[in-house]
Amino acid sequence: MGDFSYENKLEKLGAFEISFDMLKLAKNNAKNTTLLNAGRGNPNWINTQSRLAFARLLEWGVFESKNTMNLENMAGYTIQKGMYERFIKYIDNDDETNLFLRKAFDYCINKLNIDKDSLIKELTDAVIGNNYPVPSRCLINIEKILNAYLQSALYNGVDLKDDTIIFPTEGGTAAMCYLFDSLKHNGLLNEGDKIAINTPIFTPYIQIPHLTGFSMVEVNLKSREDMNWTIDINELDKLRDPEIKAFFLVNPSNPGARALSDEALKKIANIVKERDDLIIVTDDVYGTFVDDFQTVYSVAPHNTILVYSYSKLYGVTGWRVGLIAMHKDNVCDRLIKKLPKDKLKDLEYDYSIINPDVENLPFVERVCADSRNIGLYHTSGLSTPQQVLMALMSLTHLVHEEKDPYFDTSKKIISTRYNNLFNTLNISGDNNRLNAKYYTLINVYDLAKKVYDEDFSTWMKDNFNPLDFLYKLAEEHKTVLMTGVGFGAEPGTVRISQANLPDEAYKEIAERILDILDKYHEFYTGCPIG
Repeated sequence: MGDFSYENKLEKLGAFEISFDMLKLAKNNAKNTTLLNAGRGNPNWINTQSRLAFARLLEWGVFESKNTMNLENMAGYTIQKGMYERFIKYIDNDDETNLFLRKAFDYCINKLNIDKDSLIKELTDAVIGNNYPVPSRCLINIEKILNAYLQSALYNGVDLKDDTIIFPTEGGTAAMCYLFDSLKHNGLLNEGDKIAINTPIFTPYIQIPHLTGFSMVEVNLKSREDMNWTIDINELDKLRDPEIKAFFLVNPSNPGARALSDEALKKIANIVKERDDLIIVTDDVYGTFVDDFQTVYSVAPHNTILVYSYSKLYGVTGWRVGLIAMHKDNVCDRLIKKLPKDKLKDLEYDYSIINPDVENLPFVERVCADSRNIGLYHTSGLSTPQQVLMALMSLTHLVHEEKDPYFDTSKKIISTRYNNLFNTLNISGDNNRLNAKYYTLINVYDLAKKVYDEDFSTWMKDNFNPLDFLYKLAEEHKTVLMTGVGFGAEPGTVRISQANLPDEAYKEIAERILDILDKYHEFYTGCPIG
């Protein structure tokens, strides 16, 4: 099959870096076949309603600004008095976008009790983007909208919207970076500390703790392949160890795509009753792809930091819009008050330039300040147009009194592609409701055993670098998948995204996988090794 020294050199690279390398290889393939890149997780759909509403609001903002100045290519500022009436007149005709905007404003006014004049003033100034975010962390009315969305989409009936503080960020990745930095800065995580990670997991959660300046000790809470990538309930008992300072998870998982079971959620809730000092960070970007999803935040709100991104559901990976959400009464604030006096003195010095009462400065405000190295706190916060888009995406969901058809459609798309893949591979899929199906982990060695036999599977394990299969797929079939090893999965596993290719492409991916497997088998039967 060839020389495998190149693949051996790449084993230390991250999963995404290896994927980029395979993408270059696939693009250089001269064969007249379609490039299929199922490595990245960005969806191939977009939410239209929020974008059209954003464009209409922006157009309105420019129109409204001309009332105070209209010189050449220059408009002025907005005036709140009478603005709501002028806006309603502006969107008076019954096209689809105007109907949505009127419905969205009615929801905010009647359901969220937001003053109509302050709402239109905030959104208009924000969409124009002519001011810094004020307050820095999150615009006031937009925070109420985001809280209502999180409660509807992720909490499964638990009421936390009035007790939750939100910090919008440049996507979920920025949220993660900000959290790691602020947890370390505030002495809540230190070099050498133990942290628990539910693996397999999104690669940065594995990589960041090992970087210089963090050097943390990881304790793996494994999700098992033989249990369809659900976490073994007994693994959660490791969290009872008082040396473990924090627990990081993606729920539903990336790459396993399984959400935590009710049993697992109940156990976590019981553990934090014993360990009120445990910090939990849950990344729930894929939660909306699971029916009746429930976040860890809703069962352990005082110990959990919620990270969420709009990127996957609404097709806005390029916009970089996500958030951090925390309960007003949270473990981080409690632990900060118990820090050694020397550390508290250092923090007093650092944060006193932005707040005279550092002792009572909430952790989430510290995260916001740290995101701009404190000294530039007055310019911190996510750009106001990005916050407006987040609010509009939230409102496309909130205006539906019952089921959101957009949510249902996204699930159907993912499920169709998942079934196309598994049916063509002729293996059983996981149709449990807890499977988000956004990603799939397939063990190539297990597939070899099912298609052929155990001896062939063992031969592959013994004689080939696990990356060789992926490189052959890229080189011969212009198909790019990701290695599961970089996510903490076993050698031989590959991750396939069901999000970013047309439905029929997943049948083709399965056929190409089987073709490469067949070529290995031909080599095995013709030139047996050992």
